[in-house]
Amino acid sequence: MNNIIKLIVLASTSLAFNGISFAQAKPATPATPAAPTVEKKTELKAERAQATVLTGKVTSVDAKAGKLTVKTKDKEVNLTTDSKSTKAALEKLKVGEMAKVFERGGTVIAASPVKAEDKTKAAK
Repeated sequence: MNNIIKLIVLASTSLAFNGISFAQAKPATPATPAAPTVEKKTELKAERAQATVLTGKVTSVDAKAGKLTVKTKDKEVNLTTDSKSTKAALEKLKVGEMAKVFERGGTVIAASPVKAEDKTKAAK
């Protein structure tokens, strides 16, 4: 019985010291990642670009396809969307009425009709 206790104590002690030696081993240093190129940084900035607000007359709208064309003072802008919520907002727009459209990179973010009351308030 005495020999079994000595064997258990010896085994547990050796395992404890082996565990300590593994814990002290330093891991291999990982290779440092390459610095991102300038092109990637400019792409990220373009993705985070501010939304543009367009106010103009709706010349065509297809809510199911997610396409909208708005004629502003300067130009006519063709926009698209894939978002279900934005397509639902396009359904509220009608050809010939004024609309306020938030877009980023040719993609509609939000759109809403502009009422006659809103235009008079903006003029003041």
